[in-house]
Amino acid sequence: MAIITTIRDSSTVLEERRFNPRIEARVAIAGLGTIGKTLVRNLSRGVIPGMKLTGVAARDKTKARRTLDSMSLNVPVYDVEKLPGIADVVVECAPAAVLDKVVRPVLLADKTVIVLSAGALLSHPDLIELAHRKSGQIIIPTGALIGLDAVSAAAEGKISSVKMVTRKPIAGLIGAPYLVENEIDIENCNEPTLVFSGTAREAAKDFPANLNVAVALSLAGIGPDKTMLEIWADPTVTRNTHRIVVNSDSALLDMTIENIPSENPKTGRITALSVMSTLRKLNVPVRVGS
Repeated sequence: MAIITTIRDSSTVLEERRFNPRIEARVAIAGLGTIGKTLVRNLSRGVIPGMKLTGVAARDKTKARRTLDSMSLNVPVYDVEKLPGIADVVVECAPAAVLDKVVRPVLLADKTVIVLSAGALLSHPDLIELAHRKSGQIIIPTGALIGLDAVSAAAEGKISSVKMVTRKPIAGLIGAPYLVENEIDIENCNEPTLVFSGTAREAAKDFPANLNVAVALSLAGIGPDKTMLEIWADPTVTRNTHRIVVNSDSALLDMTIENIPSENPKTGRITALSVMSTLRKLNVPVRVGS
């Protein structure tokens, strides 16, 4: 059975919005990196009907204010613990190290949090338990991956194996803790090099800024200890590439996605768009996909 199920609208405001389109859901962004800035820019333009940006939070509030001013956006900047008071939905796109600080207050306030640092959730299983006990919800968007709806559907039956092979340009892996700790030099690689083989749980710990997608895949399917992963540093590719093979009693899934990097080589452009799609689905009268 899939660990992550389909999205359910837990916020009272979101439920009311289905019957009264004049009621807006308030959205706050935690983190102003590449993804956060993209979301702030688009939400400020009103591109998602029924969603109103009410604030952002960042570790350096002064820097965040300068960033927003440079974008000509008059968006309030808050301390992260204040976000549940000004939002119905909080989008976490901050460093994995501050996941608990972002997510816990939202769940305690019975609100919804969209989590991009999926790998860090494995180190905070109590947050998942808190979501069970409260009426809030953790949503993990598809992000830079493909086919999580198909994987979660297959998990309603029996999945025998899940394997993902990730190939990244050198710049997309430089600085990963696993490479640093094991003194693996990839900067001078001139051919595809296997740098990691193991489980999604192990990858979440060793590559915290690179492989949130592997954890999302594992939670949609058979779990982080059974989902297998290979990571290749590949100087022959210019896009972050993920191939997923799932064997199940309902289908054989073989899916590949090549993500165009954003200004941050560790992050694909489609990741922020996936969050926007997730937000849009919370309020649409006709929804496509599970």
